[in-house]
Amino acid sequence: MRSAPPVGSTATPPSLSTRDRPRDQARRLRAPGRAGVIRLATRAELPAVVAITGAANAAYDGVLDGPPIPVTTDYAPRIAAGEVWLLDDGAGPPAGLVVLERHPDHVLIFSVVVAPAHQGRGLGRRLLAWAEAQARAAGLAQVRLYTNAKMTRNIALYAHCGYHETGRRENPARPGWIAVDMAKTLDGPDA
Repeated sequence: MRSAPPVGSTATPPSLSTRDRPRDQARRLRAPGRAGVIRLATRAELPAVVAITGAANAAYDGVLDGPPIPVTTDYAPRIAAGEVWLLDDGAGPPAGLVVLERHPDHVLIFSVVVAPAHQGRGLGRRLLAWAEAQARAAGLAQVRLYTNAKMTRNIALYAHCGYHETGRRENPARPGWIAVDMAKTLDGPDA
């Protein structure tokens, strides 16, 4: 199994944008029985992406010795590359987001966050499931992600959703931080 890109990598492999899918794919992004749609972020929504990411990660201010990598990331190139997807109910700021990087043999979830006001409603699990569906639609059988070893709540959520730990490594961008690599193999349409 290939290792995840270096923590904090700014590589922008081919995206999973709607430009690469049939025109009717956007309709399938809406989940039946759930409010909201998952759609690509636009350049104008960069401030919302930064705000949601910062607010969702604020819970780790006292746990980590600095902001998590997604908080310090420049999302403008990721938005331009079609990697940033918003969970939007149309009634206010987006409820959450997921950042996907497409690699030759897997999709990497660079970040998945839910705004604090929307946490506890299963939206994080919904975004993970949606990312897995995008990997399947692209013909890829694995989704990978990484998180900080001190983010035990995230690790537990990912494990509950079927991700398994594939290794731990020092974060080269943040000395003393340990990244936990996780992966989920997608066996079929309902894996």
